[in-house]
This record gives sequence, C-alpha cells and structure tokens, in this order.
Amino acid sequence: MQHNSSARSGNNTNTEPAPVRWLLVATAMLFLTLFLFVPLAAVFSEAFSKGWETYLAALREPDTWSAIKLTVLVAAISVPLNLVFGLVASWAIAKFAFPGKSLLLTLIDLPFSVSPVISGLIYVLLFGLQGWLGPWLQDHDLKIVFAAPGIILATIFVTFPFVARELIPLMESQGREEEEAALTLGASGLQTFFLVTLPNVKWGVLYGVILCNARAMGEFGAVSVVSGHIRGMTNTVPLQVEILYNEYNYAAAFAVASLLALLALVTLVVKSWVEFRMKRQEIQS
Repeated sequence: MQHNSSARSGNNTNTEPAPVRWLLVATAMLFLTLFLFVPLAAVFSEAFSKGWETYLAALREPDTWSAIKLTVLVAAISVPLNLVFGLVASWAIAKFAFPGKSLLLTLIDLPFSVSPVISGLIYVLLFGLQGWLGPWLQDHDLKIVFAAPGIILATIFVTFPFVARELIPLMESQGREEEEAALTLGASGLQTFFLVTLPNVKWGVLYGVILCNARAMGEFGAVSVVSGHIRGMTNTVPLQVEILYNEYNYAAAFAVASLLALLALVTLVVKSWVEFRMKRQEIQS
C-alpha cells in the first residue's frame, strides 16, 4: 500500500496542464532570447561589421594588447591565490569546529554584499596618496593604487568567495568518515587532505576556478576605481572597451568586447561539462 502511494506521488510530480508547461517554457525562452542571445549576437555582429581586417587590427592595437596582457596577468595571480584560500577555508569550515567559524563564513560572503566600487574605494583609502598608508608607500617608492598591484588586490577581493562557496557545501555533504578512517590508519593531516579530501572535490574545485576566472577577467567596478585609467598601463579589457566606446570607436569597442563574450561562452560550456561530471560522480558514488 505504501509502495503504491509513493508511486502515485512520483507520477504526479508534474500536475500542471500541458498549456501551462508550454507557456512557462516559452516565457523562459523569450527571456533568454531577449537578454542573452540577442545581445551576444549584437556584440559579434558589430565586432565583424567592418570585416576581419578591422577586427584583427583592433585586437592588435598596442593599448588593447596591453589591456589583454594585464587582464591575463591579474587572473593568473588572483585565481591561484583564491584557489588556495578556498581550499583551506572550505576544509577548515567543513571538517573542523573552531571559535570564529561563523565569523569566517560571514567574511567569505562579504564581497557578495559589498559593491565592487566600494571595495575599490577601500583600497584607495588604504593605499592612495592621501590614504592611511599612502605617505609610507610614497617614502619607500612603492605604488599600489593606479598600478597593477592595486588591480590585483581589488580583483582578489571581489573573487575570493567563489571557490570557497562552491566547496563548503560539497565538503559538508560528504561528511568526515573517510578522513577519520584515513587518520585512524596512520595518515597525516596533509596526506588525508591530498589523498582523500581533494580527490573527492576535484570537480567542485574546477567549477569554482572557472567561475573565479570569469569574474576576474570581467571585473569592472573595483578595477575601474583603483586603475586610474592609464592607457597602455592600467587598463584591463573591460576598461579598454569603455574607453573605445566613449571615443565612438564602436567597431574596436565591440571587437574587444567580443573577447569577453567569447570567454563567457567558453565558461558556460566548461561549466556545463563540469556540472555533468559532478552529477555523474554523485550517481556513481
């Protein structure tokens, strides 16, 4: 009797009439078309509106090439640092009990609740010429704000929750039984982490790194505040797009913007693949 009741409950999960389901699907597709597919098509259409030669020339322009290299440099530094932080923080929060655990969780979520512009202003107040550490930095000929270090710091701040927030629920759901068994068998803490914990969350790590990298390369607000908009020196790709657009150089602006759009598409494909592998791993386990 109980089996039949659960079977009937499972068969009645979709109780909406077919017209309602079709209406919901059509509404979702309409929103995707208006706010995703059409803007993407417009970006690539405008980027190639004057032909391949103009497109490639816009990407080879010295200031644009400098912006691309700076963006890659910032991502190459901030993403690994956030990966290390995310692994350490998530391991500590999910596997151990310690004073200040709730505070650490709150601090990890801080960049989600603070505007990127505000985070950029924080670094200006700290390291700017009139900031708290500004005179000391000037005396020692060190430059943070309006230079690459400030851009890297601002990017690290706005992106550090991504890896940790992806791994914390994953590690908590897996429990501590395997780690405790490894420790009982004589494994050290680091051996337990690298041989037991890390292999179990490898797809979650990759997922968090993908999101972190996409945000690092596309960050605008915080970077705009600390960069100083120095052409050929402190402009990242998003800032270069803004400059070209404000100069009415629309073809070049959309050509550079197409790089970010392409990054978004690649990120979406890789993200979907990682999600598939994560679900497959859950089914196998």
